[in-house]
Amino acid sequence: MTDTTDRANNPLLDFADLPRFAEIRPEHIGPALDVLLAEAQAAVAIAENPATPATWASAVEALETATEPLGRAWGVVGHLSAVSDTPELRKAHADNLPRMTEFWSSVGQSLALYEKYKAVAASTEFAGLSPARKQLLENELRGFRLGGAELPEDQKPRFAEIQEQQAQLSKAFSDHVLDATNGYALYMEDEARLSGIPADALEAAALAAQKDEKAGWKFTLHFPSYFPVLQYADDRALRQTMYEASVTRASELGAQYGNGQADWDNTANMREQLTLRREEAHMLGYNNYGEVSLVPKMAESPAEVLKFLDELAVKARPFAERDWAELREFAAAELGLEKIEPWDVAYASEKLRQKRYSFSDDEVKQYFQEPKVLEGLFGVAEKLFSVKIQPDTTQTWHKDVRFFRVVSPQGALLAQFYIDLYAREGKRGGAWMDDARGRKERSNATVQTPVAYLTCNFTAPVGDKPALFTHDEVITLFHEFGHGLHHMLTQVGDLGVSGINGVEWDAVELPSQFMENFCWEYEVLSTMTAHVDTAAPLPRVLFDRMLAAKNFQNGMMTLRQIVFSSFDMHLHTDFDPQGAVSVLDLSRQVNDTRHVVPQSPLSRWPNTFSHIFAGGYAAGYYSYKWAEVLSADVYAAFEEAAQLSGSVLDAATGERYRREILSVGGSRPAMESFVAFRGRAPRIDALLRHGGMTETATAA
Repeated sequence: MTDTTDRANNPLLDFADLPRFAEIRPEHIGPALDVLLAEAQAAVAIAENPATPATWASAVEALETATEPLGRAWGVVGHLSAVSDTPELRKAHADNLPRMTEFWSSVGQSLALYEKYKAVAASTEFAGLSPARKQLLENELRGFRLGGAELPEDQKPRFAEIQEQQAQLSKAFSDHVLDATNGYALYMEDEARLSGIPADALEAAALAAQKDEKAGWKFTLHFPSYFPVLQYADDRALRQTMYEASVTRASELGAQYGNGQADWDNTANMREQLTLRREEAHMLGYNNYGEVSLVPKMAESPAEVLKFLDELAVKARPFAERDWAELREFAAAELGLEKIEPWDVAYASEKLRQKRYSFSDDEVKQYFQEPKVLEGLFGVAEKLFSVKIQPDTTQTWHKDVRFFRVVSPQGALLAQFYIDLYAREGKRGGAWMDDARGRKERSNATVQTPVAYLTCNFTAPVGDKPALFTHDEVITLFHEFGHGLHHMLTQVGDLGVSGINGVEWDAVELPSQFMENFCWEYEVLSTMTAHVDTAAPLPRVLFDRMLAAKNFQNGMMTLRQIVFSSFDMHLHTDFDPQGAVSVLDLSRQVNDTRHVVPQSPLSRWPNTFSHIFAGGYAAGYYSYKWAEVLSADVYAAFEEAAQLSGSVLDAATGERYRREILSVGGSRPAMESFVAFRGRAPRIDALLRHGGMTETATAA
C-alpha cells in the first residue's frame, strides 16, 4: 500500500514547484496534513521556547518559513473545493477543517508567541528592520490581539471553539449555495417559449440537455444559463419560473421552487454565525463585530462607514429615482407591463437600452471572442507595466484551465497564473482571484515567485466557435486580473505583506476596479475585438453607443450596492441575531429605506450572500464602494496623462502606479501608497463623474 505520508508519494507534500493537480486525490489530504501540522506545531514550540532569541530571524521569519507549507497545501485543498467539488473532496475538506482551524487558533492565542513578537518589536533590532518588516510585525501583533492572545487562559478554549464553529458554518453556507445552484434544472421542449433568448445561449442549453440524454433545452441557475433567460426571454412565465428558483436558493422555500432540500436552508446558519461573531467581539472587548472587522481596515468606525454610505446614497438617489421612473413608464407604454415584477426588471431594462442606444448586449458580445479578449487584456498589462505574458504548461485541475508566465523584458520570471474561465458543475459561482503562492525572498538569495489563480464563470465555447463574452464579463475579467497583478507584480519579499497580503480590506479592490476602466477605452477595445463571423473590430459607432449607455441605470445599481453594504454593516453592529427581527426582515428594512426598487416578497438573497457569510467580507462589503473612490481617482491620473500623451496606456504613469501601488503590496498603509502615487488625498469627484452622477449629468 502506498504511504501517503511519504513526500515522494503524496503530491500535497511536494513544494519544489507548482501543485501537481493531476495527481492530487482526496485521500492525500489527511496524511499530508498529519505531516505538515506536526512540523508546524514543532516550529511553534521552538518559537515559544524562552531559550529561542527574540529576533526577527529566530522568531518571526523561522515561524513563517515553517508554517508556509501548511498554508500552501491547505490553500490547494480549498481551491479544489471551490473549482472541482466532489462528495469525496468535500468530506476530506470537512474532516480536516476543524484541526486546521484549531491549529491557527492556537497560534493566534499563544501568549508566549505574542510576548516573543512584542520583544522583537521592543528590541534594538527593530529600528534596523525594513519598513516592510516593521509593518508585518505591527500586523502580527494586531493579529495576536484579535486572535485572543490577551484573553484570560480560562476563556481561550471557548474563543477557539467559536473560531472552529465559524469555519464549519462558513463552509456549510458555501456548500448549500453550490448545492442549491447545482440542484435545479429546467428542461424545455416547447421552442416557441424560448423566443428572444440568444442563439448561443440556446445552443449551450441544447448541449446541456443532450448531455443528460434529454430532449429540448436545459436551463440551470448557473449565471451563464440563468441570466440570458431573465434578460432576453419574451415568455414572462419562463422568466418568473427561473427568477423564483434563483432567489429562493438555500432558503426554506428551496424545495417548493425546485432548487433544494430542507437541510440546504441557510437561515439558521446565518443566525448562528452572527451570534458567534457577536460573542467573539464581546470577548475581545468590542461593542460589536463591525468594530472588530474594521480594526485592520482604512475606515475607523462603523459610524464612519455608514456616514460614507449615507452620503453616497443621497447623491445617487435622484438618479436612481429617474432610472426607476423611466423604466416603469417604458414598460407600461412599450411592453404592456402595467406593473414591473422582479422578473421583468432585467428584461425591460434590456429593451429600454436597445431602444435608447440602438444596441443589445448580445450584439456587442459577438465582438468579444475569448482569444482576442485575452490578447487585449495582456496587452494592456504589457504596455503599462513593462512585462510580457507568455503561455506556459503545467498540471491543472481541468482540461479548460490554462497557465501563463509573466516575465520581465529581459525574460526573467516574475510570476505565473492559472486562468479558469468557464462555469461548470461542481464549481462555485462568481469570479475571484486567489494566491497559490506568495513572493518570498529566501535566505539563500533566491526568490520564490508568486503564483495566482484567476477564476470566472463564463459560458464555455459551443461547437467550433470560440467562447464569446458579454462586455460585463470582459469587465469582470479585467477586474480579477487587476487583483492578480497586485499579487504578481509585488516586489516585497516578506510573505505577510507581499502582494495583496496585509493590504487593508477596504483598499484591496483598488487595483481590480482600476483595471475595469480600460474596458471603456476605444483604443483598448478596438485592438481586442473581432466579430465572430466577420473578424471586424468593434465599430466606433457601436462603441459610442455603449459609452453613451455606460451609466444606464447607474443610480439604481449604486443604491443596490449601498443596500448590500448597509445591510452588512447593520447586521454586524446594531442587529440582534437572537431578537424578534430576522435577517430577512433587516434586509427588507434596509432596502425600503435605501432603494427605489422594492424587494420581492419572495426574495431570500441574504441566504446566498456568500461574500459576508463565506467569503471574508463580514462588515466589509462597503469596501467595494470605498475602494471605488480610490480607483476612480487613480484612473483619473491616466486620463490626465492622456491629455498630453494621447493615450491612457501611458507608460510613465503606469510605471509610477506599479512602483507606488502594485509593487509595495501591503508593506505600508494603503493611504500612504495612494498619496505617493497621486500626490494628495483621495477625492470623490472622479467616481461621481465616471458614474454620471454630477450636476452636469443631471442637467443632461
